[in-house]
Amino acid sequence: MCGTCGCNVPHTDSQIHESVVVLKGLLDENDHQAAHNREHFEEHGVLAINLMSSPGAGKTALLEATIEALAERVGIAVIEGDLETENDADRIRAHGIPAVQISTGSACHLDAHMVHEALHEIELKDIDILFIENVGNLVCPASFDLGQHANVALLSTPEGHDKPAKYPVMFRAADLMLITKSDLLPVLDDFDPATAEGCLRQLASSAPVFELSAKTGEGMQHWIDWLDAGIR
Repeated sequence: MCGTCGCNVPHTDSQIHESVVVLKGLLDENDHQAAHNREHFEEHGVLAINLMSSPGAGKTALLEATIEALAERVGIAVIEGDLETENDADRIRAHGIPAVQISTGSACHLDAHMVHEALHEIELKDIDILFIENVGNLVCPASFDLGQHANVALLSTPEGHDKPAKYPVMFRAADLMLITKSDLLPVLDDFDPATAEGCLRQLASSAPVFELSAKTGEGMQHWIDWLDAGIR
């Protein structure tokens, strides 16, 4: 894990104190840059969405299905975050959508400065929605404001319905929870959507919950309607 977000836990009291001081400084600086990013988005009327999930939960597949549904009437751009490769960005570009890949190396999350640099490669005046696909991780991305207007947490059916209880920071920060790969529910009968939502509600979260499948399109309209409302 990286040493810039607090996930690399020290072992002594002095190390803990030093790490807390450094982390507070990093977060303060990050928040300042995030506010600057948000100013850019609002100046150009861009809705910025931060997608967070574990690896393999279906963020890129969701984006591909969303592009298919919206691209003819909505300007879309994507910032992709991964430790290495441009695989996900290439998938988005294949749909004719501008995508900027951020390779974080050993860092387990995106931060506001990375997003700011990526914005230099995007014409904000041409888009309505900017999707930021964060690094696959259920912990660290929730701690870093990127300047987004909303956090969307994906929970895929193969992961288990107890993830909101086990990773509360991520799901408590979510403005929307998507239960993805719903087409697998008949096979994975040990995943109970009601239990997953119950775990979310126990975090005192009133965020809406949608079940959908990017593969079959089932439930996608709720997600599209939510995005349309955000644009308006």
